[in-house]
Amino acid sequence: MLFFDLPLRLGVLASGRGSNFAAILEAIEHGTVPAQVAIVISDRPEARALGHAQSHNLLTAVVEPRNFPDRAAFDLAVVERLRAAGVQLVVLAGFMRLVTPAFLAAFPGRVLNIHPALLPSFPGLHAQRQALAYGVKVSGCTVHVVDEGVDSGPILMQRAVAVLDDDDEESLSARILAEEHKLYPEAIRRIATGEIRLPGLSLAMQRQGVA
Repeated sequence: MLFFDLPLRLGVLASGRGSNFAAILEAIEHGTVPAQVAIVISDRPEARALGHAQSHNLLTAVVEPRNFPDRAAFDLAVVERLRAAGVQLVVLAGFMRLVTPAFLAAFPGRVLNIHPALLPSFPGLHAQRQALAYGVKVSGCTVHVVDEGVDSGPILMQRAVAVLDDDDEESLSARILAEEHKLYPEAIRRIATGEIRLPGLSLAMQRQGVA
């Protein structure tokens, strides 16, 4: 049972090339994910994700941290643009900033991230390097709901990747990234179709009268 109309409106935040964003957009355009990208926002005007979005005639915005007195003010400016675009679900796709409690309060339970490890193992930066240093034989990627901790929110989906004897950080990262490009669109598809329930999303849509 769905509590909202499709397609699900996504707001994408990206700081760099946005390869996961590109994978999500490709799945949407192929008709396998019942969603649409309502806006792509970056904190860096040179981010390649912006150019990719513009080449697909998507709405984009640049919000630079240097123009705001603190993190909370920056986040509230991003929230304003997301709300103006009618975003229902926020997707972090290589967004290199920690979001504040004020941001999470604006989209409770409706902010997703993908992490290149099998959480709760190896949260934070350089997860692939951490995995190699620890000597694990299996790593992977995790789609999770963002909370106020570091990669500590509820886990939605995971995909495993074998760690090879001759792996270095670059080779392991490349194989994990290939799986991220499959996992992130699939997680969004399952959310859009109701196979994965996000209570915050259902409640927000009911409050907006979209039930």
